[in-house]
Amino acid sequence: MDLTTSYPASVRQKLHGIVQLQRTIDKGTALAHGSIGEYHYNCPMDKHLFEFLGIDHEALLNEIKTNPSGVAAYVAPFVHAKSAAEIEDFNKGWLSYGPDLTGEAGKYFLDLRNEVAPDRTDVIAWADLLDLDEKRPVPHRVAA
Repeated sequence: MDLTTSYPASVRQKLHGIVQLQRTIDKGTALAHGSIGEYHYNCPMDKHLFEFLGIDHEALLNEIKTNPSGVAAYVAPFVHAKSAAEIEDFNKGWLSYGPDLTGEAGKYFLDLRNEVAPDRTDVIAWADLLDLDEKRPVPHRVAA
Protein backbone atom coordinates (compact mmCIF):
# COMPACT_ATOMS: atom_id res chain seq x y z
CA MET A 1 0.00 0.00 0.00
CA ASP A 2 1.58 3.22 -1.18
CA LEU A 3 -0.40 6.24 -0.04
CA THR A 4 1.94 8.60 -1.86
CA THR A 5 0.41 7.39 -5.14
CA SER A 6 -3.01 6.06 -4.16
CA TYR A 7 -5.74 6.41 -1.55
CA PRO A 8 -6.60 4.20 1.39
CA ALA A 9 -9.97 2.47 1.40
CA SER A 10 -13.00 4.69 1.79
CA VAL A 11 -14.33 5.18 5.30
CA ARG A 12 -17.45 3.40 3.99
CA GLN A 13 -15.65 0.21 2.98
CA LYS A 14 -16.39 -2.42 5.59
CA LEU A 15 -14.18 -5.14 7.00
CA HIS A 16 -16.06 -7.64 9.15
CA GLY A 17 -19.04 -5.28 8.91
CA ILE A 18 -17.21 -2.26 10.41
CA VAL A 19 -16.64 1.01 8.55
CA GLN A 20 -13.22 2.75 8.87
CA LEU A 21 -11.43 -0.51 9.76
CA GLN A 22 -10.03 -1.26 6.29
CA ARG A 23 -8.96 2.37 5.88
CA THR A 24 -7.10 2.24 9.19
CA ILE A 25 -5.37 -1.00 8.21
CA ASP A 26 -4.41 0.51 4.85
CA LYS A 27 -2.80 3.45 6.64
CA GLY A 28 -0.97 1.11 9.01
CA THR A 29 0.26 -0.94 6.08
CA ALA A 30 1.54 2.18 4.34
CA LEU A 31 3.25 3.33 7.54
CA ALA A 32 4.92 -0.07 7.90
CA HIS A 33 6.26 0.26 4.35
CA GLY A 34 7.34 3.90 4.72
CA SER A 35 4.81 5.09 2.14
CA ILE A 36 2.11 6.79 4.22
CA GLY A 37 2.54 10.18 2.55
CA GLU A 38 0.29 12.85 4.04
CA TYR A 39 -1.93 10.35 5.86
CA HIS A 40 -1.72 9.64 9.60
CA TYR A 41 -2.08 6.29 11.32
CA ASN A 42 -3.68 6.56 14.76
CA CYS A 43 -5.32 9.87 13.86
CA PRO A 44 -8.44 10.87 15.83
CA MET A 45 -10.66 8.84 13.48
CA ASP A 46 -8.50 5.74 13.99
CA LYS A 47 -8.39 6.34 17.75
CA HIS A 48 -12.18 6.33 17.89
CA LEU A 49 -12.25 3.02 16.03
CA PHE A 50 -9.57 1.54 18.31
CA GLU A 51 -11.49 2.66 21.38
CA PHE A 52 -14.75 1.16 20.08
CA LEU A 53 -13.13 -2.19 19.26
CA GLY A 54 -10.67 -2.28 22.15
CA ILE A 55 -7.66 -2.62 19.82
CA ASP A 56 -4.25 -1.27 20.77
CA HIS A 57 -2.91 0.67 17.79
CA GLU A 58 0.68 -0.46 18.40
CA ALA A 59 -0.38 -4.10 18.60
CA LEU A 60 -2.28 -3.77 15.32
CA LEU A 61 0.70 -2.07 13.67
CA ASN A 62 2.95 -4.88 14.91
CA GLU A 63 0.55 -7.44 13.41
CA ILE A 64 0.58 -5.55 10.12
CA LYS A 65 4.39 -5.63 10.12
CA THR A 66 4.85 -9.25 11.19
CA ASN A 67 1.83 -11.03 9.73
CA PRO A 68 0.32 -8.92 6.93
CA SER A 69 -1.76 -11.78 5.55
CA GLY A 70 -3.29 -12.38 8.99
CA VAL A 71 -4.47 -8.87 9.83
CA ALA A 72 -8.13 -9.51 8.98
CA ALA A 73 -8.09 -12.61 11.20
CA TYR A 74 -6.36 -10.64 13.97
CA VAL A 75 -9.09 -7.97 14.13
CA ALA A 76 -12.01 -10.40 13.74
CA PRO A 77 -12.36 -11.32 17.45
CA PHE A 78 -12.50 -7.65 18.41
CA VAL A 79 -15.33 -7.06 15.94
CA HIS A 80 -17.18 -10.24 16.84
CA ALA A 81 -17.16 -9.22 20.51
CA LYS A 82 -19.62 -6.46 19.53
CA SER A 83 -23.32 -7.02 19.03
CA ALA A 84 -24.96 -6.40 15.67
CA ALA A 85 -26.75 -3.41 17.22
CA GLU A 86 -23.48 -1.93 18.52
CA ILE A 87 -21.89 -2.30 15.09
CA GLU A 88 -24.91 -0.78 13.36
CA ASP A 89 -24.92 2.18 15.76
CA PHE A 90 -21.17 2.70 15.33
CA ASN A 91 -21.39 2.57 11.54
CA LYS A 92 -24.39 4.87 11.33
CA GLY A 93 -22.87 7.39 13.70
CA TRP A 94 -19.49 7.23 12.03
CA LEU A 95 -20.82 7.84 8.53
CA SER A 96 -22.89 10.82 9.65
CA TYR A 97 -20.33 12.35 12.03
CA GLY A 98 -19.31 15.92 11.36
CA PRO A 99 -18.01 18.78 13.46
CA ASP A 100 -20.04 21.57 14.99
CA LEU A 101 -19.78 23.93 12.04
CA THR A 102 -19.78 26.99 14.32
CA GLY A 103 -16.63 26.01 16.22
CA GLU A 104 -12.92 25.83 15.41
CA ALA A 105 -13.22 22.26 14.10
CA GLY A 106 -16.11 23.45 11.96
CA LYS A 107 -13.97 26.18 10.48
CA TYR A 108 -11.28 23.64 9.58
CA PHE A 109 -13.92 21.35 8.03
CA LEU A 110 -15.50 24.17 6.01
CA ASP A 111 -12.12 25.45 4.82
CA LEU A 112 -11.23 21.96 3.60
CA ARG A 113 -14.64 21.48 2.00
CA ASN A 114 -14.33 24.83 0.22
CA GLU A 115 -10.92 23.77 -1.06
CA VAL A 116 -12.09 20.33 -2.23
CA ALA A 117 -15.63 21.00 -3.42
CA PRO A 118 -16.93 24.52 -2.77
CA ASP A 119 -20.22 23.73 -4.49
CA ARG A 120 -21.01 20.84 -2.09
CA THR A 121 -22.62 22.70 0.80
CA ASP A 122 -24.67 19.56 1.43
CA VAL A 123 -21.53 17.80 2.69
CA ILE A 124 -21.42 18.04 6.48
CA ALA A 125 -19.92 14.65 7.45
CA TRP A 126 -16.27 13.67 7.50
CA ALA A 127 -16.90 10.44 5.58
CA ASP A 128 -18.38 12.40 2.68
CA LEU A 129 -15.63 15.01 2.73
CA LEU A 130 -12.87 12.39 2.74
CA ASP A 131 -14.50 10.59 -0.18
CA LEU A 132 -14.77 13.86 -2.13
CA ASP A 133 -11.15 14.68 -1.36
CA GLU A 134 -10.11 11.24 -2.61
CA LYS A 135 -12.13 11.62 -5.83
CA ARG A 136 -14.90 9.19 -4.90
CA PRO A 137 -18.49 9.94 -5.84
CA VAL A 138 -20.68 11.27 -3.05
CA PRO A 139 -24.42 11.52 -3.59
CA HIS A 140 -26.00 14.92 -3.12
CA ARG A 141 -28.05 15.15 0.06
CA VAL A 142 -30.89 17.42 1.02
CA ALA A 143 -29.85 19.85 3.71
CA ALA A 144 -31.43 19.20 7.09
